[in-house]
Amino acid sequence: MVFPPRIPEAAMGGHHDHSHDHSHAHEHSPARDHTHAHGRAGLAGWLRHRLTPHSHDTADKVDAALEASREGMRALWISLAALGATALAQAAVVLLSGSVALLGDTLHNVADALTAVPLGIAFLIGRRAATRAYTYGFGRAEDLAGIVIVLVIAGSAVLAGWTALDRLLHPAGITHLPFVAAAGVIGFVGNELVARYRIAVGRRIGSAALVADGLHARTDGFTSLAVVAAAGGAALGWHRADPVVGLIIAVAIAFVLKDAAREVYRRLMDRVDPALVDTAEHTLRHVPGVRDVTGLRLRWIGHRMHAEADIVLDADLTLQAAHEIAADAEHRLTHAVPRLDRVTVHTDPATHPGAAHHSALSHHRHAATI
Repeated sequence: MVFPPRIPEAAMGGHHDHSHDHSHAHEHSPARDHTHAHGRAGLAGWLRHRLTPHSHDTADKVDAALEASREGMRALWISLAALGATALAQAAVVLLSGSVALLGDTLHNVADALTAVPLGIAFLIGRRAATRAYTYGFGRAEDLAGIVIVLVIAGSAVLAGWTALDRLLHPAGITHLPFVAAAGVIGFVGNELVARYRIAVGRRIGSAALVADGLHARTDGFTSLAVVAAAGGAALGWHRADPVVGLIIAVAIAFVLKDAAREVYRRLMDRVDPALVDTAEHTLRHVPGVRDVTGLRLRWIGHRMHAEADIVLDADLTLQAAHEIAADAEHRLTHAVPRLDRVTVHTDPATHPGAAHHSALSHHRHAATI
């Protein structure tokens, strides 16, 4: 997750948000005449909207969200199995060598594997359909799981530092040093592979919590290297190598903790990549018939994104023509912005004549679920 802080909201002008909402899923009847007398929206816009292959069916949206959750769950199960096997291999060497450092690393890997539990629960909760009380659904559960993971990383940093200090005060020897070093290498390789996998999947499906969990696995890999360094130092007769390297690793974990905490904080505060805002605004401004973009807001809900846009159209458009431009804007936006799940487009007239149908235009809201 990984996930230049700037609040991604372009508020370039005021408008009135009217309560007359018009929501549907773009299931236009073929019998309907979308040919507009107004050339700016006109036949070209109608043909573009009709001929471009796309679907805004609610089932497609749900399938995409479920597929992302399934991919996240699959990543959790695979990483849980990999870390479990790593911990078992290390535990066998602990019984053979009596290495306290390796024991600590083994327990650390077990704790890392178990962070999959809150994240897995979050993915399951996020699949639930929206309710009257939770109208945006339950995708925020992933952000709560991210908080738990950050706390686990913090605990790991404290534990690593405390153990290193205790070892400095109470040195202890270890045996079977080659096996201990090999177990440390196994721990590093296992954690690094899991970290790469979690981070890649988390970035692909937009899950900040899964990326944070991958960063946690990476810190555990560096902790395993401390075991290798400790074994090497002990082989050279420097028995304080283990606690010294342990302190260095604790500092490294603290830096990774900072990055993971920042990512989860940004997600909780609805921060998005400013480049996505620029892309969305550029896309809207190039929709035929759109004269201006007066407002644009993006936010993450779980690993899917929602958008709200305020656009200015010519005042002499009919309501039907305004609808077609809004539909085109929504369609282009969902193709330009990755993982965009829902778009609400609000239209405002460029001027305010007194005609009744112009008033209707200013009340038109086009809300489409992808």
